[in-house]
Amino acid sequence: MANSKHIIIVGAGPGGLCAGMLLSHRGFKVTVFDKNSEVGGRNRPIKLNGFSFDTGPTFLLMKDVLDEMFQLCDRNSEDYLSFLPLNPMYRLLYDDRQLSVFSDSANMRAELDKVFNEGSEGYDRFMATEKQRFNKLYPCITRDYSSLTSLLSLDLIKAIPWLAFPKSVFANLGNYYQQEKMRLAFSFQSKYLGMSPWDCPALFTMLPYLEHEYGIYHVNGGLFQIAKAMAKVIEEQGGSIHTDSEIDSLIIENKVVKGVKLANGEEIRGDEVIINADFAHAMTHLVANGELSKYSPEQLEKREYSCSTFMLYLGLDKLYDLPHHTIAFANDYHSNIHNIFRSKTLSSDMSFYVQNASVNDPSLAPAGKSALYVLVPMPNNDANIDWDGHCQAVRERVLDTLGERLGLTDIREHIECEKIITPQTWETEENVYKGATFSLAHKFSQMLYWRPHNRFEELDNCYLVGGGTHPGSGLPTIYESARISANLICKKHRVSFTDLKQNTWLKK
Repeated sequence: MANSKHIIIVGAGPGGLCAGMLLSHRGFKVTVFDKNSEVGGRNRPIKLNGFSFDTGPTFLLMKDVLDEMFQLCDRNSEDYLSFLPLNPMYRLLYDDRQLSVFSDSANMRAELDKVFNEGSEGYDRFMATEKQRFNKLYPCITRDYSSLTSLLSLDLIKAIPWLAFPKSVFANLGNYYQQEKMRLAFSFQSKYLGMSPWDCPALFTMLPYLEHEYGIYHVNGGLFQIAKAMAKVIEEQGGSIHTDSEIDSLIIENKVVKGVKLANGEEIRGDEVIINADFAHAMTHLVANGELSKYSPEQLEKREYSCSTFMLYLGLDKLYDLPHHTIAFANDYHSNIHNIFRSKTLSSDMSFYVQNASVNDPSLAPAGKSALYVLVPMPNNDANIDWDGHCQAVRERVLDTLGERLGLTDIREHIECEKIITPQTWETEENVYKGATFSLAHKFSQMLYWRPHNRFEELDNCYLVGGGTHPGSGLPTIYESARISANLICKKHRVSFTDLKQNTWLKK
């Protein structure tokens, strides 16, 4: 039956490609459309004068999840991709010290003992307790929550104490570490969800645990190679991918999605449509006003969204001696966080992240040169900042900060080419609602059943993948959203499939 069913996928981002890979392997006819000239969505490459940059994500966490997605297609990820484990994983810069973060416990303990006067006393308790939290919660996070009865699953009921509600990540870390700067080393990962560590639910304390337990990986050639590999698998399995093919709207008849209308006017009909576009953007731009109630434009406006980012991609005619990943905390981190998430104003004292992947991967830049990726968290577009007017001033401040904090005092002299993405261009050019780079905020009232469902609740024959649906933002969870939606489609059409989701790689 699968061979006769046509699945249309809107967007060739990580979720859309992963879903297309799974469904084409299971015999469905899969057609993927994307407005960009290259696949990947926010995981696609930016190429400038021989330099290559990842647009968004720059490292792979929970590699085992990606491996499983290829295994489900009877393939080995390492036949398509080359992975480099990073150890140290990154360097953290404070106003008065720095910390190298390792994925092996011996080096990590030694580093904590060297940098903090409370030492590594709480580290083993952190690892042991957060391991239990992860093992309890991950199987719950990766299941479907399309109905209220799903909240009554025995696994979820048993896991409720591990939610640590209503604590935040930062508060929860007080169980292990006393010093604020010590806690920051294990709480900045809240930014992966576009949230403040003082607001992010405590269950996400498992994010730093995952880094320390499983490590993080660079993909040689750039993380965008994952998208290219998934696209290749889809095509090997008979699916088709159409780039430079923007979707104008969904074709909806009596609340049933029948296909898509392209920007050129062509209509493509299918049996199911998977939306991998930014959720709120899709609901406000691809669906006619009046079709939705729960997720109408008025209701979407009331939802809470993540922060945004100011991005600077620099092609430099010099190799700088920087670690692969550097995260710098603003000197007054509290004020910086308050400005981003509460007052929604610009900060002269910035936190930032720099990827200098050329130190390990010379393929990203011409010989003797480097591709530098700079990310600065910013308020989303609820801030109403005039980015046309502020862009150059912020750029100059970012470059000044790189000089002050990283010693790159001569960086302006070595810029061959550059690209900037502001919160405004995230919205206008990348189709990200409010420029909220990490989609809907991950507060409890916007998670599990209360996040947009993988089988979209307002339209039939419509499924969601990506950071705006369950389980949420981040590559591993986006891949899990693709698995959930693909499995739901298979069950609907009575197509048998093998699911490896026994999470055998969990550390018991």
